[in-house]
This record gives sequence, C-alpha cells and structure tokens, in this order.
Amino acid sequence: RQFGDKLTRVKQWTGSEYKDMLKVWLAALAPLLKGHPNHLKFLKSVTDFIMIAGYHTHTETTLRYLEDALHGISRNINLFLPYRHNQSISKIPIIHSLFHYIECIKEMGSADNSDTEVSEAAHKNLIKDGYRASNKVDYIPQMLRWETR
Repeated sequence: RQFGDKLTRVKQWTGSEYKDMLKVWLAALAPLLKGHPNHLKFLKSVTDFIMIAGYHTHTETTLRYLEDALHGISRNINLFLPYRHNQSISKIPIIHSLFHYIECIKEMGSADNSDTEVSEAAHKNLIKDGYRASNKVDYIPQMLRWETR
C-alpha cells in the first residue's frame, strides 16, 4: 500500500490502515533512529507483539514469541520516559494491559477477533448511508428512523 502525502493528513485511522502502516513502519523509521538502536528494538518488539497477538490460534511456541516481544517492550520502554510529562508509564492503560495478554489468551483463546474492522464496515454502511438519506438538518433522529426501516 502506498500512503503518499495522505499519511500526514489522516485524522482518524481505521484498523486496516493501522495494519498497513505496521507492515512498513520499521523500514520507514529505521533511518531516523540510526543512532538509537534500542529505540528500534523497542519498535520491533511492539510490532512483533501486535502481529503475534493477532494470530487466529496460538501454541506454546507462539505464546513464547509473544512473551519474548513483551520482554523487549519492557526492556526498552523506559527510553521514552523523557518524552512523558510525568516521566512515568504506570498510568498508561494500554501498556498495563499488554502484561495480561498471554494469560488471557491461555484462559479465553485467541484475540484475533478483537479488532475494529467489523464495526468499521458497519459504520460505513449504516451510519454513512443514513446520513446521506437525511436532509442534513437535525440528522440524528432522521438517521435513527432510517436505520429502523
């Protein structure tokens, strides 16, 4: 996928756009992080974690890979503390939740259906079509009526 100049103008990303960006961001950021190998290792660990967590099924081996990626994140996340206003990562819920992924996968199975693609497709069809069918004035009640037809 080619992003062109659209990358800097994106206001809201979809799950598909995140996945497409994930495939190229290491190659795109590597030259910028040339003198910072540990920062690059952190980004690689994040990429590995996201990609492995999205597998449809897991084995002990894939869970070990996930754990290795998590260790890479843990080892290098402190590199970004100077950029946080409170110099702490303890109040970032998404970071905390990563440490529970493996146990959740073991208890409940794969997290492969925990993305936003289905709801994004529904949004495109239901919400946008409903808005187009309205007269654009006080459109929410019109959209609700349109959707229940």
